Amino acid sequence: MTSKQTLVVAIAVAALTIAFLPGLAVAMEHVVGDDKGWALDFNYTAWAEANQFVIGDTLVFEYGIAGHDVVEVGGPDFLACNQPENAVVWSSGEDRVALHKAGPRWFFCGTDQHCERGMKLKITVLETAPPAPQPKPPLVAPPPSSPAGKLGACLGEAAAVVTALAVAMLVL
Repeated sequence: MTSKQTLVVAIAVAALTIAFLPGLAVAMEHVVGDDKGWALDFNYTAWAEANQFVIGDTLVFEYGIAGHDVVEVGGPDFLACNQPENAVVWSSGEDRVALHKAGPRWFFCGTDQHCERGMKLKITVLETAPPAPQPKPPLVAPPPSSPAGKLGACLGEAAAVVTALAVAMLVL
């Protein structure tokens, strides 16, 4: 009887995992500037607008260590391209910045006049990703007697049966 209970529990866990899988988010690693990397003559504003950043993600700044660095500052210093003494500076050529809290983050290159020439990045880190837009329903739904309608009904019934079995076995 124990092996049957184990099997039912395994099926229940698999069914629940599948049911909740769309809600799970996977942390992303964002290479700043994509294949261009952290360099001059790139539109980081457009790049940031085309990407979405959430808690748990990582920014990766890739660049030649002799020519650049990455400086993290507050908003006013970002606007003025000002590097205060307490600024966080990375200079490895492949800097990884963990996004551990929600809110705005500001970065620029502190080498020469690179910030003034546009080598700067502002992002907004979100708590979680907003839900994906739901697809629009078809203009004409398939009739319930169609194969598509029958398959959908069968899958719904199967999921209900698996869930009921799992609950029943957990109670035993």
